Amino acid sequence: MDRGTVGSASRGRLHVEIRHHGASAVVTVTGELDHHTADLLRESLEGCMDDGYARLVVDCSRLEFMDSTGLNVLLGARLRAEAEGGGVHLAGMQPVVARVFEITGAEAVFTVHDSVDTALSD
Repeated sequence: MDRGTVGSASRGRLHVEIRHHGASAVVTVTGELDHHTADLLRESLEGCMDDGYARLVVDCSRLEFMDSTGLNVLLGARLRAEAEGGGVHLAGMQPVVARVFEITGAEAVFTVHDSVDTALSD
């Protein structure tokens, strides 16, 4: 059940929108995820888990840039989500963002999907 957008926030060059789809929280990230904006995503992901959503789908299709700080936010969310019986699924990564995962080897610890629809049907 998709309940529409339940929250959105912006900080500098980053916008985060959250909607619920059944037992999953879909977190759409738009813009640039770096050390200046990472707290916004961290707070959003933690808020979803605080609300009982341990299965997070992060829609990266509009994410234009991500540095190691952003990667660390996602890794931290993954650890907490898995500890709560869920996980972090990444969807629609652009090549520039996918490259960060390839270089660091982090792609091996995330479930990566071509699209949000694919992630939600998994």
